[in-house]
Amino acid sequence: MLEEERKFEVDARFAMPDLTPHLPAGGRIIARPPLRLRATYYDTADLRLARAGASLRHRRGDDEPWTVKLPTATPGVRHEISRSGPAAQPPQFLLDLVLALTRGAPVAPVGSLSTVRRAYQLLDADDQMLVEVVDDAVSVLHDRRVRQTFREVEAERKGGGRKLLGHVSKALLAAGARMGTDGFVPKHVRALGEEARQAPDWPAAPGRPGRKASAGEVVTTAVQRDIARIISHDPLVRLRAPVGDDDTAVHQMRVGCRRLRSDLRTFDVLVKRRWARALRDEVGWLARLLGAARDAEVLRARLRRTAEADTLATLDAAAVARIDADLAARHEEALTRLDEAMRGPRYLTLLETLLAAARAPQLTDRATEPAAVVLPHLIYKPWHRLAAGSRHDPGAGDLDPAARDEVWHAVRIHGKRARYATDAVADVLGGRAGDLAAALGSVQDLLGEHQDAVLAGESWLAIADGDPDDHVLAVTAGRLFERERAAVRAARTAFPGAWRRASRRRLTRWLYEGHG
Repeated sequence: MLEEERKFEVDARFAMPDLTPHLPAGGRIIARPPLRLRATYYDTADLRLARAGASLRHRRGDDEPWTVKLPTATPGVRHEISRSGPAAQPPQFLLDLVLALTRGAPVAPVGSLSTVRRAYQLLDADDQMLVEVVDDAVSVLHDRRVRQTFREVEAERKGGGRKLLGHVSKALLAAGARMGTDGFVPKHVRALGEEARQAPDWPAAPGRPGRKASAGEVVTTAVQRDIARIISHDPLVRLRAPVGDDDTAVHQMRVGCRRLRSDLRTFDVLVKRRWARALRDEVGWLARLLGAARDAEVLRARLRRTAEADTLATLDAAAVARIDADLAARHEEALTRLDEAMRGPRYLTLLETLLAAARAPQLTDRATEPAAVVLPHLIYKPWHRLAAGSRHDPGAGDLDPAARDEVWHAVRIHGKRARYATDAVADVLGGRAGDLAAALGSVQDLLGEHQDAVLAGESWLAIADGDPDDHVLAVTAGRLFERERAAVRAARTAFPGAWRRASRRRLTRWLYEGHG
């Protein structure tokens, strides 16, 4: 679950303000009796979790005493996952959730906090909790002795909206509470001191390189961005968590792998070849595991859409459920293999490899040259493959509407590489590259829809072939197949217009400078 809270520093003179003016009509505030909490925090010897803004704790008296908190891109918003288990050993599932941060290093107790908590719950007229404000008097313990004390107030959003949380925060500030000078700082980080405030092992997601950046700076930014996407979604893949209305952590982690492999290919003359090849191979191993799980996700979602596409020609519900059950089993099997791999030694080695790559990609001498000079020549190669094709495959402009599915798929692969490459340089090269990247996104969406429909149609028939005696299943699969082929034809019909818009000279002129 996501936890959204604001933290405030307060001194001994602070008094909780009256928050009733901020309640909705009929609401009330309940002041809970003081509660004493005892929490022990676990970390590696070099505090890898604390430095990353994460935590693993055991809090005595909770129904699920073990809790992991993981940072998100939004300050004050964290993932909170709790489990039961004996006090002496953190649950393996929670250790797995922080594996990308610990990289397999052992964890042990690093600090204990004793907290006297006074909680104030803001309820609506139906007694639903909207916001909880807690006033914590914290004692930092060492060898059962109090080493440090501090007081802080937290306001956490429960069932209420962000607007109410904002009003409560303003009231606390008006009463003398202070936002920390370092922003959102968890209790255990304050307690552990300066070592816990040092930079995390994984570099933060980079900002945009400037227009005068070197080619090496662009490569480093791209590699760090791709790796950050992989690592940030590691725990969410283990949780099997959605990351949006129509997206999953498996998909986002797979995209990170694909982009990293594509960027290493695009910038081949700027990175050391042996290093890049080894990294691409290992990331490819992970991408294949993620791909098996993602393909099953996509097929299950597509099955529902395709089956419900024509409300005047409904399909047999039992047969559709039979297909979905087959896909669900395939999905679970793929996720199990992925889970096992992500707990294994090869994945741990990959984490160390990715960390080294994020800290310092191995660059060639050409990486010192200005990005504006070097990059257009590098982007021309994937663009030319997409536009002109090769001896064996046509380019996007020459695609035959009646060509084999495999031919369209080959163009899709070239399109993905061209789009990723253009994305990687858009910040440095400006609007011309950014506009082309957006146009290529539309092309890629059509080619992706085409490939999804092709694979889905083949899957429906394959599942029916597995049970040849079920004639209703065969008929249902056949009807699903025909709907997918209609989607294939629609994508092929729309493609020429999308390609014309993407290949306009206004968008691509810069790619041909120096190439005749």
